[in-house]
Amino acid sequence: MTHLGVDLCGLKLKNPTMLASGVFDETGRSMLEAAWAGAGAIVTKSVGAQPRHGHPNPCIVELQNGLLNAMGLPNPGIDVYAAEITEAKIGGVPIIGSIFGGDEREIADLASRMQATGVDAVELNLSCPHAKGYGAEIGSTPELVETVCRHAKSACNVPVFAKLTPNTSSISSLAQAAERGGADAVVAINTLKGMVISPAAKMPILGNRVGGLSGPAVRPVGVRSVYEIYEAVKIPVIGVGGIACGNDALEYIMAGARAVQIGTGVWTDGLGVFGKVCRELMQFMDENGYSDISEMVGVAHPARP
Repeated sequence: MTHLGVDLCGLKLKNPTMLASGVFDETGRSMLEAAWAGAGAIVTKSVGAQPRHGHPNPCIVELQNGLLNAMGLPNPGIDVYAAEITEAKIGGVPIIGSIFGGDEREIADLASRMQATGVDAVELNLSCPHAKGYGAEIGSTPELVETVCRHAKSACNVPVFAKLTPNTSSISSLAQAAERGGADAVVAINTLKGMVISPAAKMPILGNRVGGLSGPAVRPVGVRSVYEIYEAVKIPVIGVGGIACGNDALEYIMAGARAVQIGTGVWTDGLGVFGKVCRELMQFMDENGYSDISEMVGVAHPARP
């Protein structure tokens, strides 16, 4: 019998798909709908200590092969958002609380407060490319990543996932730093830094000028990143970037991902994308003699002696 269930750092997922942070996770109701649609786990929007309005419009540009966004981490703050997490938990799937902060102490405090909301794990946003003072600016060097992960782990008892930036010369070095800092898993990748210019207006389209590129265009970068990270660390890897069908997910799984997150695919294809990915995974497994997802993790790598 084909088995799609995944054990991820002690979290029991009914399948390897997860709702990625920042898409369809603003409210408890929307997260519930993602769970009911078949997502194996839910990652909340990134939440900070205080309310944040984000960047001025336009915030999103639709491209031929993806999205460019510069939302600027808008959120109501951890205290208000806790009620949304309480509602999301009705869905019966693991909830991973995403947090961001300006330094290791703020992130540690947020990790503790996020755990108190009842989440099953905490994801550290160390990779947003368009929020000054946060995200990638905190997670751009191995030293900072290790320090932040160590402080977050010391502040909570649930698993801690470090979401890494691809805007670096060596994402595997960042993953190794997260592992040294005690992270239970790494998530790769967040968006690629980009810009779109309107020739008619002779200026960048986004209100923030620079944004983060997601969707099918970044999938080869994400797959390569997961492949490199899998060879560099022993902790689980979660793949993100351009997943909208079973084959997309398989690329990440065979590169070394234990689970995958879907974000832009929800924007473009709707919540049915979770069921579609799972059905196509099961079909591939049935046709190729796999009975468990774990049997496919990392098979694209040369056999290890």
